[in-house]
Amino acid sequence: MPVLNYRHSVVVAVTAVTALILCPGQAFAGYGHGGSTNGGETQVGGGKQDDSISATAGAVVFNRSNNGSGPKAGPVASATNWTPPACYYAPKYTPEQLQEYLEPIWEAGSTGHEWDAQQRDRYVEGHPYKDFNKDKTGEGYWWDSYVTPGREGDPGALDCDKPTFWVDENDDPPADIPQAITTEVLAQLAYAEIRVPTTEVDLAPNGTTKVNLPTWAWLDAVDFKPVSVTASVPLLGIQATTTAEPVSVQIDPGTPDAETYPASGVCEIQNGRIGEPYAKGKADETPPCGVKYLRSSGGDSYRLEATVTWKIHWTGTGVAGEQDLPDGTFGGEQEVVVQEIQAINR
Repeated sequence: MPVLNYRHSVVVAVTAVTALILCPGQAFAGYGHGGSTNGGETQVGGGKQDDSISATAGAVVFNRSNNGSGPKAGPVASATNWTPPACYYAPKYTPEQLQEYLEPIWEAGSTGHEWDAQQRDRYVEGHPYKDFNKDKTGEGYWWDSYVTPGREGDPGALDCDKPTFWVDENDDPPADIPQAITTEVLAQLAYAEIRVPTTEVDLAPNGTTKVNLPTWAWLDAVDFKPVSVTASVPLLGIQATTTAEPVSVQIDPGTPDAETYPASGVCEIQNGRIGEPYAKGKADETPPCGVKYLRSSGGDSYRLEATVTWKIHWTGTGVAGEQDLPDGTFGGEQEVVVQEIQAINR
């Protein structure tokens, strides 16, 4: 398989318009002892991408064409303590590329004789690899660590400290390396790239309401729809698509002097929508999703907070059916002015 060299720094958070810079035959610095990266460069390319929808982080390519967008879009926070991995292992070098990278370091002697000797023993002298595995050129890749974009400085980014290792084409990575890239790890990395719209509910009355007047609340179906990100490793022919779908919104009126509809304050999705738009003639009805303020906000306003829960699942290469990931949440605040109903004296 012909391999192109792409230089891409993962110490900078990846954006949706990242361009790949072609750098054939270039040796790179920035790797820790044992060949693992402290931030690193990509030497084994993943194929050509459309920059308008794709970006790379190491050997991983992200397609965000179906992701949420806009200046107020943001990442979901896991509803549990789970977080996507802060680092992972993926293909980085061909045999020739690893040789081109390591030999100048050994010749410079800057890492010390003992370390250099250990490296030569590991990668050249047959314990366990011989001559950088050149006899397997085209049959696999040297794998190394990458830091997940946005997780630089995270203590978990230091967990991927194993030395560079070889994986034959079509073989699974070693079972004792849990961060080695798989479709499930790709799905988790895509989870971290999901962006959803800021949570601002439509209200009726909008902006200013009255004491004891039920205020209807709902989410705009145009903005609140499923979003997805696909992560792939073209070199390995694997990919995973992670999808987030809005399933409920929780209303916090911003004051204890209020009642919510329903009483729990959680409005579940029904018939494909969350909440119901107010329509003329419904003034005497109880809104399926909303709030009723019991006290005026005076000369100020209440800060209503709405938090949407997104159900997240993924599908991927060689995996049957949808697989669940922890639900995610994303919220926002908006000001609501509540006025007393003025009595009319006759």
